[in-house]
Amino acid sequence: MPIWGRGPKSIFVKFSASFLLVGLIPLFALSFFSVQTFSGYVERYTTSNLQQMVLYMSYNLNSAFNQYNEVSKLMYTGRYEGFIESYSQNQTQNVNELEQINTIPIESFLKTVLFSDSYISSVQFIRQSDGKMYVQERSNRSLNMETVPNAEWLSAMADDPSKVAIFPTHQDSYFYGSDRQVFTIGRSLIDTSGRVTKEPKVVGTLFLDIDTSLFQQFFRELSLGEKDELYLLDGEGRTYFSNQPAGTAGVPTAAQSNDEMIVLSESIPFLNGQVIAKIHRGNLFEQLLSARATVYIAIGICAFVMIVMGAWFSRRLAAPIRELIRQMAVVESGKLDIQLSVNSNDEMGRLAHGFNRMVERLQVYIDEAYVAQIKQKQTELNALKSQIRPHYLYNTLEVIRMNAVDKEAGEVADMILALSNELKYVIDYGEDRVSIASELAHLQNYFYIISVRYENRFELHLDIAPDVNLDWPILKLSLQPMVENAVQHGLRLQGKGTVGITVERREQVVAITIYDDGVGMSRETLSRINKILEDPEAPSKNVGMKNVHERIRSSFGEAYGLSVNSREHVGTSITLTFPVITE
Repeated sequence: MPIWGRGPKSIFVKFSASFLLVGLIPLFALSFFSVQTFSGYVERYTTSNLQQMVLYMSYNLNSAFNQYNEVSKLMYTGRYEGFIESYSQNQTQNVNELEQINTIPIESFLKTVLFSDSYISSVQFIRQSDGKMYVQERSNRSLNMETVPNAEWLSAMADDPSKVAIFPTHQDSYFYGSDRQVFTIGRSLIDTSGRVTKEPKVVGTLFLDIDTSLFQQFFRELSLGEKDELYLLDGEGRTYFSNQPAGTAGVPTAAQSNDEMIVLSESIPFLNGQVIAKIHRGNLFEQLLSARATVYIAIGICAFVMIVMGAWFSRRLAAPIRELIRQMAVVESGKLDIQLSVNSNDEMGRLAHGFNRMVERLQVYIDEAYVAQIKQKQTELNALKSQIRPHYLYNTLEVIRMNAVDKEAGEVADMILALSNELKYVIDYGEDRVSIASELAHLQNYFYIISVRYENRFELHLDIAPDVNLDWPILKLSLQPMVENAVQHGLRLQGKGTVGITVERREQVVAITIYDDGVGMSRETLSRINKILEDPEAPSKNVGMKNVHERIRSSFGEAYGLSVNSREHVGTSITLTFPVITE
């Protein structure tokens, strides 16, 4: 069955999913964060640059309007061609009688103003007294007097003659054959000589037509696209310039940026208005959006590659394990003559090699267990036979003892009874642990035989602490070898002596000390014996002592065993420790 068909229960599905999640989530998160951060930075940087450009453009536009305002003031200052006139001239006489402005013929004055700036397309002066119009036009086109909106312009300036007037963009179609887009600046010439009157004495009005191509040099730096919009508005919302076709709907004065357009605005103090630039986001960030789309496509390709690689890696990793699972099922059925092919030296190869070794060892163990079972049956049969021999021995010893009693040989009878009890205790098949009372009783039988043999030259003293429970278990036949060593190696050499045994409790430890007042041993001999006891591999002539020590540690743990202390010509003590087992 394919791994992917097993669903979430398969470890390889979980592994592949984890691998993909661990790889894809950081990839997506980092890529998205990086793209968003970079895009945000580019947008902020670009928007800030555009805002600076609009601010710089508004400053230049305001300066241009101020420049043309200063040009219109030449009627008062007379500052032209290096000549400065007095402010106290009688302009009424100059204009009405002499047809002059500042001692300059009106036509010459208008021509001077016309050619003072390349964007001034025409200059008109209308005399107030009779409405006579003086005109200078850069292309020498004829003027259609009937279409000139003089009356409208003069009416707009009548409320405040001393203030400059600016008229929004319009066509100068009042010149034959002209379709230029211009805006007009108007200023009244007021006679300031003589007495000051309540109403200003207007002598005439000067009108300057300024070609709107003036604005192109400022707006060209913005590199506007087809969908971008630009408006130059005065304080009343009238459009002085726009890159939109005529008839386009008006622009709100409080335009706000949105998802489609970036709206930037700066004030024009001269007009009491503002310049508004509406930049289409799509065109502005077209390259950025293209780069972002490229990044997202790259992320998608990487994700697809990771998914394919994860599936391939999972299937490649799962194949040998699936084979191992199949062979394990064969082993479960009882067939052990199988081997996995080892194709690599990696973890999978070592796993296959370990499986082969396991099957081989399992076959060996089964064979050994079968042989051991046969041997166990043979041992049980031998045990049944051996039980007959001790029984016969006990009966024989009992007959001899009863015969000794009958012959009034009491000591011989007691020795035979002690020997019989010794044989029963030693030959008895049972557990390796016995109670303290049983071990001490066996020890007393043994010592009785020893004392009779050596003509009662040795004595045995027992000292049992009150808090010791004689039913606590200890190791069987652990005390007799120690007493035997005390007699053979300590007391027998000096001819007589005492063997003492103390039983005490030390918290959760039962300590049994066997001591004698024999010849003792040297420091070198004591050090050698202790070293042998601590080294399980060390050979020793002290078989009984080493055997008891290893049996105690094997039965009760490494924390227990025996320790030896001795002083030459003083005696030897051996302490055996067992755990307190109350159950």
